[in-house]
Amino acid sequence: MKALGYCEGTVDDDYDVRQWDTREDCEVRQILDRVADKWSLLVIALLDCQSLRFTQLRREIDGVSQRMLSVTLRQLERDGLVSRKVHPVVPPRVDYALTPLGRTLHETIKALVTWTEQHQQEIAAARAAYDARVNGPTP
Repeated sequence: MKALGYCEGTVDDDYDVRQWDTREDCEVRQILDRVADKWSLLVIALLDCQSLRFTQLRREIDGVSQRMLSVTLRQLERDGLVSRKVHPVVPPRVDYALTPLGRTLHETIKALVTWTEQHQQEIAAARAAYDARVNGPTP
């Protein structure tokens, strides 16, 4: 049985990107919005090969608020990408870790980061050329 927001045909090589980009109820779009979010990407990257406590994650992610990190972790847990383990100690200790599904996503994120590192010079040059073309020569 397919989920309510299931988008047909997004797995094939010949899919129509507009199908999931324009339908708000499409789960593919919802999942992409979640995993492409900057906080989610950072959490998934930090949880590679280790579990971390909330305070450790917050310390490592520059600029994230406590509320935003809580929301991000809750959403990633709901999607089955992150697990949450509460230890019965005082004060309470909560560890977060990638699930097996989250680890598969981490591999994809790593590939994207690798691509970015390999092409950052080309992108910087393209940006400079664009800025010079649009803004004219700098005085």
